[in-house]
Amino acid sequence: MKKLLSTIACAAVLATTASADFARIEGAIGSWMQTPSGATSYTYNGLGTSVSASDKLIEDQQNNLYVWALLKHPIPVLPNLRLEYVNVTGDAKSIASSNLGDLPLGSSSTLDMTQVDIVPYYNILDNLAWITLDLGLDIKVINLSYKTEGFEVVPSSASTVVVPLGYIRGRVQIPLSGIGFEADVKYITYDTTTVSDIRAKVDYTLTFIPVVQPTIEVGYRAQTIELAESGFLIDTDYSGVYVGLGLRF
Repeated sequence: MKKLLSTIACAAVLATTASADFARIEGAIGSWMQTPSGATSYTYNGLGTSVSASDKLIEDQQNNLYVWALLKHPIPVLPNLRLEYVNVTGDAKSIASSNLGDLPLGSSSTLDMTQVDIVPYYNILDNLAWITLDLGLDIKVINLSYKTEGFEVVPSSASTVVVPLGYIRGRVQIPLSGIGFEADVKYITYDTTTVSDIRAKVDYTLTFIPVVQPTIEVGYRAQTIELAESGFLIDTDYSGVYVGLGLRF
């Protein structure tokens, strides 16, 4: 009888632990302390102006805003949704020329890439024995702009690149601690395009606060972007620590 009661108790605990969240909203905002590296080139011809530039990014740390949010719902056939925003920049010394006259050798230039990620995903494991595994598709929208010594190429529809990436996320929650370890990978390679975006973090949730629970996250992010699009030839890496504050509903 004792063995039967013990088995039932263990099963109940396991079932409670493994039970999925029916609905959840999470989000965070923070700063990514990224260090760029790599090279870019750009050619532009239009409206009577031509600009040609070749840059090597200066490896100086940039602090840029990031935001993410996710919505998990209880409808099995529909994917959950994660949204992300980040802006990556890189200052460079440019070898540039234009039809308005040669620009000074070593002109200052800036490459700016605003990224919006739309990630529909499914829970393969949903907090089963404190483990979560998600698989999905990341639709990464990159808006490119370039500026050198007073010349600014205004982004147009041709300067917006949409790249689909595979998405996988794993998470381990330490029981009764509020501490979680998480990593996700986004990746694709085809033709002249290779994009990877990898993150690993530890977070702490104030679980003793009901309904809306604040969180703190600290992690490391490494991103590689290689693409040729609309006059841009980009081969860049961005990596560094990020720190953010969030809420969990």
